[in-house]
Amino acid sequence: MNALSEQILSELRGLLSEMSDGGSVGPSVYDTARVLRFHGNVTGRQDAYAWLIAQQQADGGWGSADFPLFRHAPTWAALLALQRADPLPGAADAVGAAIRFLQVQPDPYAHAVPEDAPIGAELILPQFCGEAASLLGDAAFPRHPALLPLRQACLDKLRALAMLPSGHPLLHSWEAWGTSPTTAYPDDEGSIGISPAATAAWRAYAVTRGSTPQVGRADAYLQMASRATRSGIEGVVPNVWPINVFEPCWSLYTLHLAGLFAHPALAEPVRVIVTQLDARLSVRGLGPALHFAADADDTAVALCVLHLAGRDAAVNALRHFEIGELFVTFPGERNASVSTNIHALHALRLLGKPAAGTSAYVEANRNPHGLWDNEKWHVSWLYPTAHAVAALAQGKPQWRDERALAALLQAQRGDGGWGAGRASTFEETAYALFALRVMDERENTTGRWRIAQVVARALEWMLARHAAHALPKTPLWIGKELYCPTRVVRVAELAGLWLALRWGRPVLTERAGATP
Repeated sequence: MNALSEQILSELRGLLSEMSDGGSVGPSVYDTARVLRFHGNVTGRQDAYAWLIAQQQADGGWGSADFPLFRHAPTWAALLALQRADPLPGAADAVGAAIRFLQVQPDPYAHAVPEDAPIGAELILPQFCGEAASLLGDAAFPRHPALLPLRQACLDKLRALAMLPSGHPLLHSWEAWGTSPTTAYPDDEGSIGISPAATAAWRAYAVTRGSTPQVGRADAYLQMASRATRSGIEGVVPNVWPINVFEPCWSLYTLHLAGLFAHPALAEPVRVIVTQLDARLSVRGLGPALHFAADADDTAVALCVLHLAGRDAAVNALRHFEIGELFVTFPGERNASVSTNIHALHALRLLGKPAAGTSAYVEANRNPHGLWDNEKWHVSWLYPTAHAVAALAQGKPQWRDERALAALLQAQRGDGGWGAGRASTFEETAYALFALRVMDERENTTGRWRIAQVVARALEWMLARHAAHALPKTPLWIGKELYCPTRVVRVAELAGLWLALRWGRPVLTERAGATP
């Protein structure tokens, strides 16, 4: 066990030390399909097309059947990309299966727009409907009518702007509304809105205008983004890249949730990241990447991390996003984010600032079981629940929540893990342990023993599935589709296992000693 703890710390050190390359993000069906469609030539991209076909599920759609809301964008995108790749092995069959899938799927946007709708759905999905109608005929596809007024309102707003500034949030979905390369310009990384799909679309239009230097920058960006997936296949790209602020911020925040932030073995890489964040944080805040618009979520987590490291973090950077007693992630967003307000609450509590309104909002957004499941950036209820427990308990030694604790314990699966889908995942099990760590500190002896037994079962599950330097692959984070920020998730997995080893090991040892 001690050897495993050392191995975990060593791997964490390595992950933290690598966070200067723009970030690691798993491959995206949606963005890969869009890049292929905008590339214009099937030749030379056969491996990427083969990868795309291999991701199709048995029912004909793309994306996890556990979370059907997030399957439309990748399925539409893959269908339209493969529709023009008919000569490739398997392409025609994949197209036929995708058409059948879309024809039988209920339309989640028939009457209203779900709170946790994917990023850019109001722009992306209606555009796909139009493309499909012109290419595939007037079949009985979903039409997503509830999105149409939102799309029109967004297009009206865009028409009033000659050109969006680099890093504007709407550039992230440029592929769904842009038609002229003059409406955007590549940022210093060569991207349009840190989006491979948007960048590929912009590049295709720019080629027709003979804008060679900018096209070269876009090509270089797409190559770097493809490498970030670690797929080894040219043209397979992530949903978002770079994430050179989000990745280190969330990783250090996760270390805090596990009690690892100040561990001596991690001191040097933590110091390096903190120094970079401190230099990068301005009065405007921080966004997920250096060249993207600032937002309340990244700003709040950065403030938490800087304060935990003993830096003088100015709360004014967060106030830009405050509207009444709530914090918006980006100005003008359609609906508030629960986790953004959880992170804002945590930052305010750490900095000793009043936060009654934000606290009330977080409390009000529980489900009937006392947990948090109304979230727009992560599909699992375990993510906001772990963060909410930490935020609400911050600075409140007497804080207890028996209802949330009972629900969390009851949600443990028979195999010892936790998960919002049909199976437990390492990432979600780690989040459960982070929440239990906070709750355990406020329990009596009987309560702590009950939690320790639960943690021991989780540890057994984790030990059976742990492999050194494994690459997380389950997409649970909400973008244009579900995606996996690989290092962020791996840090959570390792931190959760490290916590469980220190906590659940005595129970396992006691059980072993009691065995005849």
